[in-house]
Amino acid sequence: MRIALAQIVSTPDPEHNLGLVEDEVRAAAAAGARLVVFPEASMCCFGVRLGPVAEPLDGPWAARVRELAAGAGLTVVAGMFTPSADGRVHNTLLATGGGVEAAYDKIHLFDAFGFAESDTVAPGTEPVTIHIDGVTVGLTTCYDLRFPGLFQELGSRGATVIVAPASWGAGPGKREQWDLLVRARALDSTAFLAACDQADPTAVGRDAGRAPTGIGASAVAGPLGTIVDQLDEKPGLLVVDIDPAEVESARKTVPVLANRRF
Repeated sequence: MRIALAQIVSTPDPEHNLGLVEDEVRAAAAAGARLVVFPEASMCCFGVRLGPVAEPLDGPWAARVRELAAGAGLTVVAGMFTPSADGRVHNTLLATGGGVEAAYDKIHLFDAFGFAESDTVAPGTEPVTIHIDGVTVGLTTCYDLRFPGLFQELGSRGATVIVAPASWGAGPGKREQWDLLVRARALDSTAFLAACDQADPTAVGRDAGRAPTGIGASAVAGPLGTIVDQLDEKPGLLVVDIDPAEVESARKTVPVLANRRF
């Protein structure tokens, strides 16, 4: 299975960001990918009011992503914001195209490092998997990476690939934590982990600001925790071939999902 990670720098303008999505969907399709993963907050970067930006899953932003996915003949996973019933928004992953239509609302909200995502974002409650060409793919978002139980649950539900779109906050030690967590969650779930971060905005001459706006370093880790390939801090498209049979072998060698008690 060929997957692509589209490491972009979102702006506050959803329409502009649709142009970025369009370019990378076409590039991923030209590369033969069956799945292209975009970062968290692809619709609009953090650091602005999200309420006025949020749209329902049948709104124009999601509709355009569906059109792009259908036209390219692949599955797109991209981060957006949808309205919640309590007046906040949901931090949502849209998964569409290639026979897939699903959404995941981020469960673990980033109330850490002095940032309070829950002030404006309502948490999701349910893990979500999708199916692409017979491969089960789990959906997670950014801060979820710090909670191994979710990844083990997705692995127990049959996920052999887990995607983790992110807009990782910069700061001392944060790159080291990112690399460690991506590899650890692959090991926890004995699955391929495809973590697509926002590129570092300073790499394109923009101010990172105080909100979590990305550090780059998007990566694919194998089911035994090795890095298959990784980008640097700049925008780019990472294309990787993965073999789900490696997951079956890893789960026989290190049967942590079968052996776990909690």
